[in-house]
Amino acid sequence: SSKIRNMEVQSADGVAVLEDCIGFSLTKTISKAEEKLKKGVLPDCQDDDIIPRVGNEMGTEAQIRFLKAKLRVTQEDLANVVFECRKKDDENQNLETRLKDTEEENTRLQRTISLQQSQTEKYKMLSQEANKKTEGLQQEVTALEKVLQ
Repeated sequence: SSKIRNMEVQSADGVAVLEDCIGFSLTKTISKAEEKLKKGVLPDCQDDDIIPRVGNEMGTEAQIRFLKAKLRVTQEDLANVVFECRKKDDENQNLETRLKDTEEENTRLQRTISLQQSQTEKYKMLSQEANKKTEGLQQEVTALEKVLQ
């Protein structure tokens, strides 16, 4: 995803071109295709739908225009996919950040709960000790009252 993130889409002569394809020469590719068409050599992939069957009846210039248009549409589609990938990557980064924050908050709350539980235990012990003292003092008071009577 970092490779997709770093790709930039530019426009050259009305055709979207990815920076990753800078070594690619559209002019050379078109020239080679023109030479093959002039020699009567058809593209290797007769089965694919790049040029419809009607394309065989089109002239060389029309086929080149058609292929350029098809290339432009394909590169625009690629640019849209790259944009969507970037958008999803940003969304993932946002969610990862939120997850990290939530995990940190959870850890903090767990520490707080642990501290409060230990304080609760401490106060229970103090309360039990105070109750024992109170009981002892109550017995003393009762004994002293008997002595006084």
